[in-house]
Amino acid sequence: MTLATGIGSFPGADQRDFDEALRVVLGELSLPFLPEVPGRGAPAGMIGRTLGLVTELDADLQPAGWRLTGTSGAPPVDQRRARSLLAQDLDTLEEQAATYAGTFKVQVAGPWTLAATVERPRGDKLLADHGARRDLAQALAIGVADHVADVRRRLPGAASLVVQVDEPSLPSVLSGAVATASGFGKHRVVHPPEASEALGWVLDAVRDAGAEAWVHSCAPGAPLALVRGAGAVGLAVDLALVDADGHDALAEALEAGQTVVLGVVPTTMPEDPPTPKALVERVLRWLDLVGLDPEAVGDRLLVAPACGLAGADGTWARRAVDLTSSVARALG
Repeated sequence: MTLATGIGSFPGADQRDFDEALRVVLGELSLPFLPEVPGRGAPAGMIGRTLGLVTELDADLQPAGWRLTGTSGAPPVDQRRARSLLAQDLDTLEEQAATYAGTFKVQVAGPWTLAATVERPRGDKLLADHGARRDLAQALAIGVADHVADVRRRLPGAASLVVQVDEPSLPSVLSGAVATASGFGKHRVVHPPEASEALGWVLDAVRDAGAEAWVHSCAPGAPLALVRGAGAVGLAVDLALVDADGHDALAEALEAGQTVVLGVVPTTMPEDPPTPKALVERVLRWLDLVGLDPEAVGDRLLVAPACGLAGADGTWARRAVDLTSSVARALG
C-alpha cells in the first residue's frame, strides 16, 4: 500500500493555524507528521525550531538571521521562544494523537543546512569554521536524540517514529555555492567525506534513539548516494528536480528495502492544477523509467507535495493534502 505524507511546513500565522494543520495531517495522511508553521515567526521556522532542540549551544536572532552567541548560561530569549513553541506544539500533538498507533514523522534541519545558515559569534556562517561546524553537528545529534525520546513519551502507542533531516543547502555546501557575509565571495567547498561524516553523526543518533532516519532535499542536484552512504534509510525529493544520478540512487534505495518519498504535488496552486489521475500516471512513468514494478515497491514508496506548503494559501494547502491522499489510494 502506497502511503501519503508531507514534507513539513504549512501556511498560517498563529497557534490556531498549527492546530488546524495538525488536525488535517492526522485525519488525512497515512503517514502524519508534526507540522511547522513558520508564519508564526523565526522561532517557529525550520532553523529556529531546530536550534531550540540544541541545548549544547546558545543562539539568538539578529537582523541577518540566527547567530550563535558564544556564551553559556540561560539561553537567549529567541531560543527560549523556539523551545516554548515546540513544547506547545508537542502538547497539542499529545492531546490530539493520544491513541495514535501508526508511524509518525518529525522534521529537523540538518547539520549542513544549519552551518550554511547560522552565523558564528563574530560573524559569517559557521560553514567558515571547521571546528564550529563539527561542534554544531555533534550538538545537533544530542538534541535530536533527546527530541526522539520526548516524542516517543508523548506518543506511547505509535508503532514507530521517523526523523526527517532537512538538507536543502547540502548541494550548495558541496559545490562551494554558499555566499559569504559580504556577498562578494563564496565559502570553500566541503568535501564529501566530511559532509558524510557530520550528517552520519545525526543519522546515527536518530537510529540509536530508536527511530528511522530519512533525509529530505528539494534542491537540484541533491547528493542522494552520499546521503544513503551516511546512513539514511529514507530519501525524500522533489521528483521534478531529480537528475539521472538521483534516479539511480532512488531506485537502488527501493531495491534495498529502503523508503523513497516522491514529491509530486505542487506546493502552490498552479494555473492548471493536476488531477489525481495525472499524478498517478507520473509516478507510474517514473517507476517504469527506473525499471521497478509498482506492486514490488509496496509501502516503501510514498507520495507527498514537492516541498513544504508554507508558501501556499490555506485552500491550496488543504487541497494539496487531499491530492496526496488520493494519489496514494489510487497507487495502493
